[in-house]
Amino acid sequence: MQQTEEVLFATEPEEDNYTDQPPEIQTTKYLIFSSDGLLYGIKADQVKDIITDYAITYLPQVPGYVRGVINLRGQIIPMLDIRLRLGKPPKDVFCGIVVEVDGNLVGILVDMVEKMVDVPLASILPVPTTNSQATVSGMCTLPDGDTMLELDCDLLLHG
Repeated sequence: MQQTEEVLFATEPEEDNYTDQPPEIQTTKYLIFSSDGLLYGIKADQVKDIITDYAITYLPQVPGYVRGVINLRGQIIPMLDIRLRLGKPPKDVFCGIVVEVDGNLVGILVDMVEKMVDVPLASILPVPTTNSQATVSGMCTLPDGDTMLELDCDLLLHG
């Protein structure tokens, strides 16, 4: 009688119907921009605006890489020149990326905004930090073969 019960309740092993699907790859969107011939990326959730043709008002007694401030829809936003921050010569033609850092809006002057891309998180590798790279926290190869340096906005301001 006991053998009958085992047969009645026997189950077949369940098939895994999901083995043919590739594992989900976690990605993050990055805004890619260029400065001095290099490609940098900022996490898209930090980017609040991309601006061009704004008059920058000079401020005295600020670090040399702070070009001044702009009035963006009633908000006063300091504008940092990434070229000057990285020890490169300034450029007269630029555009600005407004980012949020620690609850504050800050503008970063860059040569050109390139594109928005999805970057797999596993592909971002740490970089050895030196004084000239104190604002870069990682790097990766983009799908088109270019190398992106991940800009750490906190280090850009506080480093």
